[in-house]
Formats: sequence, structure tokens, C-alpha cells
Amino acid sequence: MKVILKQDVKGSGKRGDILDVSDGYAKNYLLKRGLAEIATSSGINEIEQKRTADAYHKAETEKALKERAAELNGKQITVRIRAGENGKVFGSVTTANIAAALAEQGYEVDKKKITTKETIKTVGAFEAEVRFMEGATAKIVVNVVPL
Repeated sequence: MKVILKQDVKGSGKRGDILDVSDGYAKNYLLKRGLAEIATSSGINEIEQKRTADAYHKAETEKALKERAAELNGKQITVRIRAGENGKVFGSVTTANIAAALAEQGYEVDKKKITTKETIKTVGAFEAEVRFMEGATAKIVVNVVPL
């Protein structure tokens, strides 16, 4: 019997999968618990259309993220922070500070997507990497200046 899963079923498949299972398993377990429905031609077409739409939206999102990464690549941002007379920063420059500086320039970036090679504890120029997704990264220069 062909069924379409409504939810993830451990050992069988994920939501939206079309499975060919035994009649007893389908009637006594999957259908009875509401985990699946009998596969009809309209249900199968609906699943296929949804998969096509999801693939299209995923491709569009990836394209937009790659464009943002290309636009942001090589940008220089300035982070102002309290520092002592010898250029030593009170505390350190965090990814939240970098995300706030990017937001001032009009780039909304989550602080979790920003990484630095080392902790920034002095005044100067440092490299940071913004990783939007696999294959879409941007390297930026963070200029740390005292207030």
C-alpha cells in the first residue's frame, strides 16, 4: 500500500515521503496514529509541487545570500571602543560590536555568523569573516579606534 507520511516516522521516512509499505503496517500503525494518509494521485501531485516550490525557494535564498556575501566582501567597518593611552582596549571587541557596526552601514548580520581569527584587544585593523552559509562567506576589515 502506498502512503504519504504526515510526520517523520523513525525507521520509515520523513514528512512528505511517499512509501510503499505492507497493508498491516499502514492500517494498524501509520493510518491509525495519523502518521500517514493513503497516497492518491492528487496527494502525490501536491507533494511533488511542494517539493518543486521548496527547491525553487531554497535556490533563491542561496542566490540572495551569495549576492549579500559578494556585496559585503572587502568592506571596511569602524568600531569605536574605549581604550587606554597605550592603545589597549578595555575588554575586547566582540562579534556583537562588529554586527552593530555592520547594522549602522545597513547590513543586518547575526553576530553568530561573524568570526575573528583572534580576540581583538588592541586598537588597529583586523580581519573578520562573515559566513552566511556554506560557500557564501565574506571577509571584512574591522578598524578598531578609540573613543
